[in-house]
Amino acid sequence: MRIANLSGRLVLIADGRAIDVEQATGGRFSADPQAVYDRWEEFRAWVAEAADLPAGVAFEPAALGSPVPAPRQVLAIGLNYRDHASESGFASPSGLPPVFTKYVTSITGPVSEVALPPGGHTDWEVELVAVIGARAEGVSEDAAWEHVAGLAVGQDISERITQLAGPAPQFSLGKSYPGFAPVGPWLVTPDEFENPDDLELRCTINGEEVQKCRTRDLIFSVPALIAGLSAVLPLLPGDAIFTGTPAGVGLGRDPQRWLASGDVLVSTVAGIGELRQTFTA
Repeated sequence: MRIANLSGRLVLIADGRAIDVEQATGGRFSADPQAVYDRWEEFRAWVAEAADLPAGVAFEPAALGSPVPAPRQVLAIGLNYRDHASESGFASPSGLPPVFTKYVTSITGPVSEVALPPGGHTDWEVELVAVIGARAEGVSEDAAWEHVAGLAVGQDISERITQLAGPAPQFSLGKSYPGFAPVGPWLVTPDEFENPDDLELRCTINGEEVQKCRTRDLIFSVPALIAGLSAVLPLLPGDAIFTGTPAGVGLGRDPQRWLASGDVLVSTVAGIGELRQTFTA
């Protein structure tokens, strides 16, 4: 199953077309894309039993918003691939990796223009995003996938000067400028994948490949992250987890490289789809 946010309305994606959920259910489910996560099991049961759904309508990718536009919690994970930890000058974490947030106002849809902060060093980080579908508190790793609504592509765009300034790093501020958290193009349920723990991530700038890896190389897999995080705090329906980025970011290059006005950043996860961000001065 794939769900999306089309012009602010919850839709099912089937055969490349969008079915308006509120209209198809006669108002049983709200048009609000975020609200569906609080009734996720009920919604999944309706989809499984639904018959004679309308054919749906064609749409442009630019009309899509984030499938998780207003999560109560956004948890972002740092240093969760060994090669990225190494290029960043850190040892691989032995316990739970660093956890920070991206503030909700930074979330956008899959196709967007992003204004570069003046005088900054803006970097790219393709990531798999997991969205919670059932409250998770003290969840075991074996049971963790049962609490996941689905997966999406994410970009943890990062302004490195702000992030690293001051007596202590400002990770959350440096990663939360407007447009710095594109998510999409839709949410794909775990059952759609042959193995949801082994997906290919890829990132290009103006067609040049800068990142490529598989999620099997995560130090802490999606289930391990959910187990570790839920041991400390409840994960709520609709929460988003940015699971970490592999090597290839601008900060780790010699010479270092930053996004510039006119650059087109394309972020892909196999079996899900792509994000496309164009940067402006």
